[in-house]
Amino acid sequence: MNSKQSTLAQALRQAQATGLGLPRPEAQMLLLHVLGRPAADRAWLIAHDDDLLPPEAAAHFGALCARRIAGEPLAYLTGTKAFHGLELQVDARVLDPRPDTETLVDWALELLPPDAPARVLDLGTGSGAVALALAHRRPQAQLSATDASADALAVAQANAERLALRVRWLQADAALEGPARWWAPVVGERFELVASNPPYIAAGDPHLPALGHEPLGALVSGADGLDDLRAIITDALPHLRPGGWLLLEHGWDQAAAVRALLQAAGFADVQSRRDLAGIERCSGGRRV
Repeated sequence: MNSKQSTLAQALRQAQATGLGLPRPEAQMLLLHVLGRPAADRAWLIAHDDDLLPPEAAAHFGALCARRIAGEPLAYLTGTKAFHGLELQVDARVLDPRPDTETLVDWALELLPPDAPARVLDLGTGSGAVALALAHRRPQAQLSATDASADALAVAQANAERLALRVRWLQADAALEGPARWWAPVVGERFELVASNPPYIAAGDPHLPALGHEPLGALVSGADGLDDLRAIITDALPHLRPGGWLLLEHGWDQAAAVRALLQAAGFADVQSRRDLAGIERCSGGRRV
């Protein structure tokens, strides 16, 4: 920012012109965050565009804009992310929840009756986004969620406490490999539905550098990106009750491969669901 005090409107224009420039909605969200205003309060900015931005706020805003231009997720800068009607607190300990993952939640909600105490498991919960969205929309369900990262579980638990939602949180053992790494926390248990958004990016994917601010272990899964999906599918059937469903999020080009893995493992009704962009984003199957 310039040493001369700017108005809110001038600060926004400068943020959009600096370096690569920020999209106006992102600049507005960062400025609202700095000013302690709700993220949706863009009308307030318009009504107060001639207000002067205090020097300390201007410096903070400039620093956040520089971090965003450098690729840091907007959610890490504001500390919050809206997901399926919930306001989650997130930071660099967890992945930034994507709107694409709401496809996984929507599919699960179609399969879970509103008034039944179904047992539901979220494998690799991260910020708790999927488990908490399901707990919010299906309060009769018994939600469990796992993650190998103690830091991620701390974020998820804090979100659950703030939102007053009940979920049983279980830590997986990161030292284990293959199916055991995913299923060990729930040995001997069976569920009506298991949902997971596991790592699914190939180790050599050219887009990985752009995701450098997020935890690598929650992104990368072997040479073809399918290692964790294979591990989950391999030992899933014993953890599902008859008629139970396994739903998996995956990469934009992995649907056919995941369907083949599900079919080879003995699942019925194998199918995929498309996200809002029309991409096959989730695949799943039912235990006979």
